[in-house]
Amino acid sequence: MAELCEATDAAIIEGGGFGWIEPQGRAALQRHFRGVMLVPERELFIARLDGLVVGSAQLVRPPRNNEAQAFGATLTHAYIAPYARGHGLARLMIRRVEERAASLGHRVVNLDVRETQTTAIALFETLGYERWGTHPAYARVNGRTVAGHFYYKLLEPGRGRSTGQVMGR
Repeated sequence: MAELCEATDAAIIEGGGFGWIEPQGRAALQRHFRGVMLVPERELFIARLDGLVVGSAQLVRPPRNNEAQAFGATLTHAYIAPYARGHGLARLMIRRVEERAASLGHRVVNLDVRETQTTAIALFETLGYERWGTHPAYARVNGRTVAGHFYYKLLEPGRGRSTGQVMGR
């Protein structure tokens, strides 16, 4: 848990994808991650480098009462600490999230990202995520309003690979 909290704070300080703007400290992050692990619709994925936790992502499934959108899931809070980048861990972690989503029967993964997170945007687009929209007043970062981009990726049943069959293509 200490490594996860350290990696999260490092990503927050660097401006990486977690939603917080200011580092939260170990106690707040421990409460957060313990809460994540209690929510049945959330799964926490961990990235390791040389045995140390250096990043995470969450797969969020729709609640049971949302049958109409049960074919989709959301990738959220994906990051790799700045000191562990350049090893392909983000790509691998996202692929694992996609594989898990597909194995659970989801056929689409959705995500959103601040326009300021250009490295993440490039990665998602390289991995086949398609931007479907932009919200011009998505977030406030350091007193500035920034846009957010919304993406989706269609998955092949059971494998996590992209497919057009979900949309009838």
